[in-house]
Amino acid sequence: MGGFFGVASKEDCVFDLFFGTDYHSHLGTRRAGMAVYSRDYGFDRAIHNIENAPFRTKFDREANEMKGNLGIGCISDYEPQPLIVRSHHGTFSIATVGKINNTEEILSRLLFSSHIHFLEMSGGTINATELVATIINQKENLVEGIQYAQEIIDGSMTILLMTPKGIYAARDRLGRTPVAIGKKDNAYCVSFESFAYLNLGYTNVRELGPGEIAVITPEGAKTLVQPGKDMKICTFLWVYYGYPSSSYEGISVEKMRYNCGASMARRDHVSPDIVAGVPDSGTAHAIGYANASGIPFSRPFIKYTPTWPRSFMPTIQSKRNLIAKMKLIPVRDLIQDRSMLLIDDSIVRGTQLRETTEFLYSSGAKEVHIRPACPPLLYGCKYLNFSRSTSEMDLITRRVIRDMEGEGRHVDLDAYADPESERYQTMVENIGKQLNFTSLRYNRLDDMIDSVGIDRCKLCTYCWDGKE
Repeated sequence: MGGFFGVASKEDCVFDLFFGTDYHSHLGTRRAGMAVYSRDYGFDRAIHNIENAPFRTKFDREANEMKGNLGIGCISDYEPQPLIVRSHHGTFSIATVGKINNTEEILSRLLFSSHIHFLEMSGGTINATELVATIINQKENLVEGIQYAQEIIDGSMTILLMTPKGIYAARDRLGRTPVAIGKKDNAYCVSFESFAYLNLGYTNVRELGPGEIAVITPEGAKTLVQPGKDMKICTFLWVYYGYPSSSYEGISVEKMRYNCGASMARRDHVSPDIVAGVPDSGTAHAIGYANASGIPFSRPFIKYTPTWPRSFMPTIQSKRNLIAKMKLIPVRDLIQDRSMLLIDDSIVRGTQLRETTEFLYSSGAKEVHIRPACPPLLYGCKYLNFSRSTSEMDLITRRVIRDMEGEGRHVDLDAYADPESERYQTMVENIGKQLNFTSLRYNRLDDMIDSVGIDRCKLCTYCWDGKE
């Protein structure tokens, strides 16, 4: 997916920019960048590959050499950014978080109407941030350009755009991703994650609303375009992607995960010896389950993180699986002859969780009951780059449904999204058998939404029920 951080300060902002951007490293795995503006030196920028080394290591030199009172930084899963663009608006730097589904349509429109060109990235695709900048440049001022980009993009697009006068922060039209504002003496900041600025001395000001555009200067955050009434913030931010210390729309990520675990415990019927979470994504859900059920929480395996990169960082699936397996160190005294209930945030392909379960059996586990903290994933996300999957058939649910229904048949997925339906029950049973679980029970969509505590109409649940 990706994350961003921006600072507008009366003093040099690079220290805050460096650490504020670094606090978003959990949101992206491939590229990172920082851009600054100084009245004395103008624009400066650096972009590095972070697939095999953390942000802090790659940007240590820039943190000591860059100078500026304005800055934006970005962690990205794919495109190099922030970019520096020269246009009729003057020079600006831009970073984005989102997904564009109609790239070819937009390209055709722009190439037909203007004498412009795009540079292909190494993968043969167009840099989405460059495309957004080009769209913005079709209008007479930046605010109209940002609105135009969000209007014609099918998907989702949140934008940070830095000029010599300040930073334009634009939350995507339906607020699928968050934008938080913080302040301290002589500086304001803008951040994807609300926790990222707290240790830097900033206090919370507010979150931008859906579609809101504000300009951030050292003196404050001024709204230029009022927020819309409709919101569809991504529920998966609370379930998995958000850092535990974050909150969105005033709802704590960690507390929501406790609520998730508790709701699963209230509906469950098994009596394992221990409850555990797949580290680290299932830990908070497991604590909530254990607290509600009275079954002891335990850590039967430990994630070794000092040297291993994140498990999904390599682009080759087999390497990701290998690293995921090598990172988990068993505590055999807590596994031997135990019945275990294991919680993870979700099941996507199922490969890693199957290997984890086999790992526990080989370490002496008697039973392994699996409890994903969200419902079965039935649709690929249309709005955010959550996965590198190129097809919905990468989802284990869709493969199992294909086996149940037969190749090439039209399938009513609504039945598979209904936890009361026979097809849903059969699908879950088949997934559990295929992955060698003692039992499998997913969290229900209604329970998960109640765990967030926001009206359902304001939450995006597309990947579970296909509803936009």
